[in-house]
Amino acid sequence: MPRAAVRDLSALYRQAALETAKGSKSFYLATRFFPPDLAEAAHAVYWFCRYTDDLVDECPTIDQGRRELEHWAESLTSATRSVSESDSPLLQVFLDTVNRYQIPLSYAFELIEGMRMDLNQTRYETFDDLRVFCYRVASVVGLMMCCVIGFEDSGNRERALPHAIDLGIAMQLTNILRDVGEDLQRNRIYLPAEEMKMFGYSEEDLRACRRNEAFSRLMTLQANRAHQYYERGNAGIDLLHPSGRFAVKMASDVYREILMRIEASDFDVFERRTVVPAMRKYWLTARNMAQPIARYSARRLAFWSRY
Repeated sequence: MPRAAVRDLSALYRQAALETAKGSKSFYLATRFFPPDLAEAAHAVYWFCRYTDDLVDECPTIDQGRRELEHWAESLTSATRSVSESDSPLLQVFLDTVNRYQIPLSYAFELIEGMRMDLNQTRYETFDDLRVFCYRVASVVGLMMCCVIGFEDSGNRERALPHAIDLGIAMQLTNILRDVGEDLQRNRIYLPAEEMKMFGYSEEDLRACRRNEAFSRLMTLQANRAHQYYERGNAGIDLLHPSGRFAVKMASDVYREILMRIEASDFDVFERRTVVPAMRKYWLTARNMAQPIARYSARRLAFWSRY
């Protein structure tokens, strides 16, 4: 789509920014460190992903959720053929971003497939099963953002994408651990059944909200796995274009802080929802800003110490 249409879409991009600020304070904070053009693209991607997710999370019945999700998939397909005929402001601004940043549409349809999984599957037998879900609902968002941010050089693309997949899985695993109690109320259990059985923690225990030794060991395994995915995901941040690295690092740090707070609470996830207070986010921001300065100062000190 020609970028000449930006004047007509500017109001929609502002709406996307408002939807992002309303839907995820953490993601919106991270986008504040993007250049303006990248920020508006990130907001358009978030708006599409959030709306798609809400079709499942907020549906009054499973059948209605399925109908609305199928209608949304058909609307996306139709809009890709002729976006000018789409009556969806969201799809207009999302597909403008898709075209500008050459985002593969397969990522959007993978996300919809992940939402289908969430409607049709309420249990996951193994972590391999759960990983497919995490990829579809979270990693593809990271892959879309890689297209928006770009890479330091073209040779980094294939090296960076696996790290983006891992970071998405890390964030989704964090969401799963944080929302154990909320998901249970929706009759959804994302903790792998195979691992629950391995630690002797039953579904009945989970429904009774028992935080016993078996639960602690089960959750520790999940948390350790998430940390491993964060390590692998963060290793790819330096492969991204410099204009977007800081925002990605901020998002990763805020989500990992949620994970660490869950661990510090001894996995108190049934009656509370772990959040990162605003002041802590500001501290993380300041820390990330200070690190490059500290590295530069250390290099300067090492240089002058030779004389």
